[in-house]
Amino acid sequence: MKALAVKTLFTSVLFSLPALAHAEISQTEVSAGEVKVPSQDIAQARALVKAFGGDLKHALMTAMKSDGPIKALTVCHVEAAPIADKNSALSSWNIARTGMKVRNGENAPDEWEATVLRQFEQRKAAGEDLKTMEYTAVIQEGEQTVYRYMKPIATGGLCLTCHGAQVDKAVTEKVRTLYPNDQATGFTLGDIRGAFTLKKIVK
Repeated sequence: MKALAVKTLFTSVLFSLPALAHAEISQTEVSAGEVKVPSQDIAQARALVKAFGGDLKHALMTAMKSDGPIKALTVCHVEAAPIADKNSALSSWNIARTGMKVRNGENAPDEWEATVLRQFEQRKAAGEDLKTMEYTAVIQEGEQTVYRYMKPIATGGLCLTCHGAQVDKAVTEKVRTLYPNDQATGFTLGDIRGAFTLKKIVK
């Protein structure tokens, strides 16, 4: 989503976003000098990302060890959304994943998220550590004030089995069955594979 105006909120980063706009929902990113995402909400977002990522990784690793990557793909396809919903239910944040190359089309980024993803790439190229990289902002959507939080997902060794440049033929065929419009391949170790994206309506 593109913001109609303005100034960028710096919370934990020193990068600005260009003005953004959306066909259906107008957004304005609130000035850094006016409103910031409260520290307790940032801490909660970080905890949710850790819990969601941990739960999903555990489910995938368990499936991988017991039945291999084909089973892991099925588990990801079936369980990723419920795991996200479970963690979202722990707070007022809605948690999801997105990326510039997505496997599930429903996870495609809005324009605001795409802008943050591009800046994550720039920050990585400048040498910033993905482990501590994040972005937070206060967005005005019509009459609603919304907190947004994003954290990049690094491509690990386990990810390469299904998302790497050289994927087993059987895995590729399974991916095509589950995700006919898959784009999430060709990654190498340490690449930004996508990001966790969280959204909280404040008022």
